[in-house]
Amino acid sequence: MGVKEGLELVDRFLAEGRKYMDRGDPVQASEKFYKVVEECVKLLAEKENLPEREEFRREGRWWSRLLARSASALAAKLHRKRIEDAWTRAFNLHIWGFHEKALEVEHVKPSIAYMEWLVNYTKER
Repeated sequence: MGVKEGLELVDRFLAEGRKYMDRGDPVQASEKFYKVVEECVKLLAEKENLPEREEFRREGRWWSRLLARSASALAAKLHRKRIEDAWTRAFNLHIWGFHEKALEVEHVKPSIAYMEWLVNYTKER
């Protein structure tokens, strides 16, 4: 997938996440917001030529460990701790919001600003 397609996907996931929030569905919103950050991390990892992208190519999949390491490396390389913060929040939503269905709308809402920031940052890069 190219950068343009990746950014379109990010925008779609963000819009879908907001719709699920408006409907009061934190489970589906959590997964969409996770996907936003997942795709941003992949795009940034490619742009910054991180070693994790080579592991992805060898293994054929962006494992969670590769995404977590990428988020940490990006935060350090780009001097933007908020990248790692967005990943941490997104993974929390993925596990506790989506898989465990343990979060309510009010628990998801504070993370949205992190997702929005990362989308904007990714587009600027």
